[in-house]
Amino acid sequence: MNLKLKYMKKIFPFLLIQIGLLSSCQQNKQTDDPEKLKMVLFDFFDGIKTRDYVKMKSATTDEFLLYEDGKIFNNDSLVNLLSRHEKFSVEYTFENFNINVDGKIGDMTYLNRGEFVINDTLHKTRNWLESANFIKINDKWKLEFLHSTVRK
Repeated sequence: MNLKLKYMKKIFPFLLIQIGLLSSCQQNKQTDDPEKLKMVLFDFFDGIKTRDYVKMKSATTDEFLLYEDGKIFNNDSLVNLLSRHEKFSVEYTFENFNINVDGKIGDMTYLNRGEFVINDTLHKTRNWLESANFIKINDKWKLEFLHSTVRK
């Protein structure tokens, strides 16, 4: 019995230190407001809507990629594509957000609906299922990757 007590006296401080270290690691892990990621996404799509490509690019990383309709776009190829299209206006509606933030990375899934008016006469509606990845650079969230699939 005395041997068990001596053993417990030696291991107990070690266990306390381990528990303290583990709990302090958890406290240092900061999560950010998921609404900040939404704002970056809204800025990106607002840049498309208003054809403000500087605003669109400022919402993304330099390595940004968009996977859409079986094609891969970066910032430059997306701007080239958008500037070649005929005159259009668009209103985006987003819903069903599922957002995860973990330190300096974040991801989200959501539904996106685009109401397009082309050449002031033709009306088109597109519905997408989208997922996005974000990274925090210099305390600022940036869109790093976007995958868009047309919903039927």
